[in-house]
Amino acid sequence: MQPMRSAAPSRQRQPGGGPRPAVGLRERKKQKTREAIQRVAVRLFVERGYDETTVEDIAEAVEISPSTFWNYFASKEDVVMMDTYDPMVLAMFLDRPNHEPPSVSFRQVLEALGEILERDRELILSRSSLMLEVPALRGRIGDEIERALEFITGLLATRTGRSPEDFELRVTARVVINAVYEASLEWMRRRGRDRFAALIQRALDISDADRLLDALAAPKRRRAAPRGGLRSPDRGRTRAGSARPRSRRRGA
Repeated sequence: MQPMRSAAPSRQRQPGGGPRPAVGLRERKKQKTREAIQRVAVRLFVERGYDETTVEDIAEAVEISPSTFWNYFASKEDVVMMDTYDPMVLAMFLDRPNHEPPSVSFRQVLEALGEILERDRELILSRSSLMLEVPALRGRIGDEIERALEFITGLLATRTGRSPEDFELRVTARVVINAVYEASLEWMRRRGRDRFAALIQRALDISDADRLLDALAAPKRRRAAPRGGLRSPDRGRTRAGSARPRSRRRGA
């Protein structure tokens, strides 16, 4: 399973804002068709092999034409890599209260997402296995992680008001993504025997993500100048570099 990824939500409504526009019937039908193609295609890849399964095989099993398949996916790789959970994550995160610490928002959203993922447990395990076993898919994992980074960066920028280019924000986003990714791998190694949400929560604990997330919401502090102004590294000299006068010895 790849980490969460999507376009950055900078153009979406702010957290705690007004209602989102409803998705149209046409788009919902298209999404159902995408999901149907994915489910059938993944099943065929597992049963027959990825390379041995053709687009024509998938189209026949779904009862669509090959041209319809190409209308929805640019390649067989895209069928496996398609992730439908990002819009859910975005919607849940934006619905969290404005005053809530970022760490609480993330944990609540990931807990809810974990419960949703249990529903698609077998599909996710099959997709994950294919991603790690098929060279063409494994080669795209790095790109997926980078897109996930942009997604989390956008969420954090929306919540904290920081720029998506903020260094601290991007480092924190990377920590969160790595924690989620490692939890995903561990969940797959255990063949889904443990709750995915519990593994994510543990990964966030290990990475100290709460402290990093909440620090983003705190106002930045300016560095105070040293007392007495700037001094030369040579303590025996003033800033101009002249010798500092020595005090006279008593009795001299």
